[in-house]
Amino acid sequence: MIDIENDVFSMVAQAVKQQYPDVFLSGEHVQSPAEFPCISLVEWENIVFQDTQSSTQTENHAEVTYELNVYSNKTDGKKEECKELAAFVDEILSMLGFTRTMLNPVSDPENTNYYRMT
Repeated sequence: MIDIENDVFSMVAQAVKQQYPDVFLSGEHVQSPAEFPCISLVEWENIVFQDTQSSTQTENHAEVTYELNVYSNKTDGKKEECKELAAFVDEILSMLGFTRTMLNPVSDPENTNYYRMT
């Protein structure tokens, strides 16, 4: 199995910490952040790219998908903070060859204390 999750997370975390030293980063899904702003980056899919698999079943490429969640609990400007952080991470992931497939706000009627974008 091709596993680049730690490398990708480390590159993103290093860049984020340089630009936004107060951001809490997690490589695991965060249900309700204890610290804000918060970025969660998780690899949630890793599939063998069968078109390049050898006849001996050697995996040469993988299709990987990451889920990014950004949380802010600012009184004013939480949506803007989420968008700014998401755009920053998107730029890093784009430089690594990834393509964003969506960016959506996530509504959580049970918790209105923070804003979340996926």
